[in-house]
Formats: sequence, structure tokens, C-alpha cells
Amino acid sequence: MHIVIAPDKFAGTLSALEAARAVADGWRSVDPSARIDLVPLSDGGPGFVEVLHTALGGTLREASVTGPLGEPVTARYLLVGDTAYVESAQACGLHLVPAGRRDPARTTSAGVGELLALAVADGAGTVVVGLGGSSTNDAGAGLLAALGATPAADLARGGGALADIDKVDVAPAREAVAGVRLVAATDVDNPLLGLHGASAVFGPQKGADPALVQRLDLALTAFADRADSEGAARSEPGAGAAGGLGFALLLLGGAVESGIGLVLDAVGLAGRLASADLVVTGEGSFDSQSLRGKLPHGVARLAGEHAVPCVVTAGRVAVGRAEAAAAGITETYSLVESAGSVAAAMEHPARELRDLAASVARRWSR
Repeated sequence: MHIVIAPDKFAGTLSALEAARAVADGWRSVDPSARIDLVPLSDGGPGFVEVLHTALGGTLREASVTGPLGEPVTARYLLVGDTAYVESAQACGLHLVPAGRRDPARTTSAGVGELLALAVADGAGTVVVGLGGSSTNDAGAGLLAALGATPAADLARGGGALADIDKVDVAPAREAVAGVRLVAATDVDNPLLGLHGASAVFGPQKGADPALVQRLDLALTAFADRADSEGAARSEPGAGAAGGLGFALLLLGGAVESGIGLVLDAVGLAGRLASADLVVTGEGSFDSQSLRGKLPHGVARLAGEHAVPCVVTAGRVAVGRAEAAAAGITETYSLVESAGSVAAAMEHPARELRDLAASVARRWSR
């Protein structure tokens, strides 16, 4: 039996590669003869660079950049030919901010801009920025500041400070990336502002209460009025991705592309599914958002094109059987249900995922 194991990360517990290996170990314990193809994936968020490096090779460059709280962090980008891949979460990810210090009014995306500048200096003609998992809500103002936009000091102080800036000059940042093709890799289609914007939808995940959400949306509106006088970029699908980093890249002339599509193409998943009997995908929480274009949905869609059954192993499953089937998912399996509790699943995630995969293998192996 030929099994393709193609999960996303299990946020907070397992990387995509760790999850793939755990599923493979569990499957082999039941069916040692199975032909198993490991294909760890990412939608542009955490793990983006690792997944692409595994698939494409290339050279990893490491640098110390400004972290979300202004303290230095170590981040890497990947250079493949003249294309660089930057993972925004490595410079401003939520995982870099301790729970007690999470404040999206203060966190900055400056480090992402520094990585972008390093990639350009390294000769990249195309820079693909994976968006997701950020702690920021600054509309990419920090990124723009790192590339030369002014007033740099104020732009790098976080989203809460943007309401007090009278004038913004983005021209130096545009000049810094002139001639470079910029791609915002994301499957988030939110605009920058409003009820479906960065502050309202993603702010609470980063520590914003309702009052702060409203204040941040007003601050980002003021910033957009000054930085985007024509008002086009703020309404583009994906402008609200990663706390508005999509907006900044659009201001610089970039384009939004599907992070899932980019990664699936890079790893050649379509070709790897052509001879498969089953694909196993997964993520930390398989819920209603998963059916709106997150990674398992993309895998299931591609599996359907090749008439390959697709099952999901997830930390938590909050989708009914009928909804999952409508998205092309044959069956779903919950790690929490298998382990008996959230605490048990979180304490030994790799072991519990191995055990769950073994259970799935007993059902599917032939």
C-alpha cells in the first residue's frame, strides 16, 4: 500500500516534519510493508522555510533581526537560485512572545523587513514572504520602516502608535525593492480594515480585547489613509494577513498568491499522489476555518483530482462528517479523542499521534 503523509504543523506541539514522522512510525508499526512518502507542508506560516528547504534544497541564510518586542531574534531565509523565501513568523511570530507579554499594539514587523532587505542584498530577484502565525498588528509598518520608509522610529513602534503619525513616506522603501518581484504567500483573504480585517479577526488571537481591537482598527485606518492615499491596497484580499503584512507588501508592488498552492507545487504533491492509495493530512485544529482554504482542504482537493481517499488526523476535530465529506475528506480522526483529553494529547503529542496513526492504519491497511 502506498501512503502519502502530508500534514501541516500541529501548532504549539509538533512541526510538520515531526507530525509526518509520528504518523509514519505509527503506520509502520501496523503495516511494515507499506510504501510511505513523507511530505511535510506549510501554508506560509511557521515551518514555511523548513518545508521548502526539504523540497527544494537551496541555501539557508541565518541572521539576527529585530524581534516582535524589539529584542534580537535569530531567523533564517532560504535562497534557491535567485528566489528567496522568507518566513515572517521567524521574525515576528506569536511563539516569540511569552503569553504574559502579548500586546499587538506594541509588537513590530521590523524584523521581516530586515530579512527582506538581506534577501535583496543577497541577489534575490524574487522574494516570497510566507505570512501566518504573526504576533503583530501593525499593517506591516515595521517592515516598511526597515526598508527605509519614514518616520522609521514611529513606524516600528507597533500598531498602537500608528494613529499618531501625521505623514508617511513609503517611497524610500519602494526604491529599496525596485526591480524585485514580491510575493505575499497566504491563503487568508481578509482585507486590512473593518469587521473582516486584521484587527477584528486576528487581533484577539494575539491578546487584544474588544477595546484594543477597536483602537487598533482605527490606528490602522489612520495609517492606511497616510500610506495608501489611493485606498486600493487596503481592500485587496490578503491585505489583512499576518496583522496587515499583506498590506505592506501590496504597497510595495507585491502580489498575493496562495501559500498552499505555492508549497504544493514546490513539493510536487500532484505527482506524488498519482500512484498513491491514500493520503493522510492533518493540523492542530481541524475546524470550520479548515474548510475555507486551509492546508488540509488544499490537500483534499488535489487528492480528489487523483481519486485518492484523504483522511485527516488532527489534534482537535470540530467539523461534522457531512461537512468534511463535502470538502473531499473521507474520514477525520481526533488526537484529543484518542488520547482521552486535551492534557494527555498535549503532554506527549508525538506518542499520541503515533498511536492514533496505528489505529488508522488498522482500518485502512490491506
